[in-house]
Amino acid sequence: MRTPTTSSCTAGSSHRHGGNAPTADGSVRELYARHHGPLLRYVSGMLRGDRQRAEDFVQETLLRAWLSSVDQPPGWSPSRAWLFRVAHNLVIDWTRREQARPEFHQELLETHAEPVDPISEAVQRRYLVNALSCLSLPHREILFYVYVLGWTGPDAAHALSIPPGTVKSRTHHALRELRRRNARHLMVAA
Repeated sequence: MRTPTTSSCTAGSSHRHGGNAPTADGSVRELYARHHGPLLRYVSGMLRGDRQRAEDFVQETLLRAWLSSVDQPPGWSPSRAWLFRVAHNLVIDWTRREQARPEFHQELLETHAEPVDPISEAVQRRYLVNALSCLSLPHREILFYVYVLGWTGPDAAHALSIPPGTVKSRTHHALRELRRRNARHLMVAA
């Protein structure tokens, strides 16, 4: 791991605290030399041996100590307990973020997924197109907005520039007409 240096930070540059970034290269090297080993062992233990991630957390901890030295009195050096607490908090925050993400289990998806039958889908699509083609344009439009796009009644009313009550009425009459014209298909489906 590279030791933190100040080559990219000059005395006048600012950091997230709003002050000047520290520039004492010797203090950073001393901080690294005194605390890197114990911090790495501590964080590695928390992460159950994930050495690369532990290195990242130690580097972030030492960086935060270095940046916080601006807000402290001259000669201040973080204690090992302070560094361990910062490292601990970083690991805990990362663990919580990771646990908040749902895990992806391919095996469960494969066992619960319904088989895709392209022929059945094509037949259903063709049936739907034929059934909708028998309806008037206003009835087709309203079914498209409400059932295909999944819009609410007020949203469909706004898009079609009609009152919400008309959306309800057209939806009801369009569905009734579909049932009337396709009664034999409804019997087969039931």
